[in-house]
Amino acid sequence: MKRILVSGAAGQIGSELVPALRARYGAATVIATDIRDAHDALGKDGIFEVVDSTDAAALDKTVQRHGIDAIYHLAAILSATAEYSPQRAYRINLGGLFNVLEVAREHGCAVFTPSSIAAFGPSTPRDGTPQDTVQRPTSIYGITKVAGELLCDYYFTRFGVDTRGLRYPGLISHTARPGGGTTDYAVEIFYHALQYGRYTCFLAADTQLDLMYMPDAIRAAIELMEAEPARLRHRNAFNIAAFQATPAALAEAIRRHLPEFEIRYEIDPVRQRIADSWPRRVDDAAAREEWGWRAAYDLEATVADMLRSLAPKLGPPSPVPAGGT
Repeated sequence: MKRILVSGAAGQIGSELVPALRARYGAATVIATDIRDAHDALGKDGIFEVVDSTDAAALDKTVQRHGIDAIYHLAAILSATAEYSPQRAYRINLGGLFNVLEVAREHGCAVFTPSSIAAFGPSTPRDGTPQDTVQRPTSIYGITKVAGELLCDYYFTRFGVDTRGLRYPGLISHTARPGGGTTDYAVEIFYHALQYGRYTCFLAADTQLDLMYMPDAIRAAIELMEAEPARLRHRNAFNIAAFQATPAALAEAIRRHLPEFEIRYEIDPVRQRIADSWPRRVDDAAAREEWGWRAAYDLEATVADMLRSLAPKLGPPSPVPAGGT
């Protein structure tokens, strides 16, 4: 890859993927874009431009101007937020992807697009969810992800566009706050544990889901895009896994570092319904066999690094705000 464009670069994944790509390929080769101005964060070490992926003409001009040959398309509306605005989620998640694929077809770009465990539904086997299985999601986010996987497959088989993708689990990061996902609790809990010593979780205590620390998620995207094409029987998209946890198990792991930490539960029915339709554990054998995927962080390593990294940023604990946390 010579010139890379990242859409949705100011989001949770992009804010860590852009620096990783720049460190690997050179700052001048990675063009960060988003619909919001994030110049201070992403423009100081390279180029940042405001580009809306639903604007096909603007996207095309940007790709041509910078001689882009690979696109990491991250711009999307996440699962919980999408339920409150399904029309907007459809327009951004699928309309933006269609524009990216068309630009890639016209200019010979490779495309990375993240899918999600949301692409599965309640009729999917929930434990050891296979790479190839029934996909009947019940959320608009999941529907757009399944359609996106199929669209990427179509552009590969019909037009030869080098499309690749991953089904991400819930992602945990200390760099950017979450942006409307069903697994946001797995990030928020660390901030509240350090700031207030307690957290109110919107999912039930025993809701088990696949989770992954962001360094693994970033490395997986880069490794997949660098994989030898001939090895890839699957493309859009690979199951990948790191560890599984419930809110109760995550809270217990935090208590091993912060013994006074407390958790309580106030269930958000929208997010709980979505979480209950997702796998408890996916089978990532295809990713392991086809391009050598291996996670580096388990639950304990993730918790330790999150607390170590966040503590200096947040400072001393604060009083619990009115209404609790």
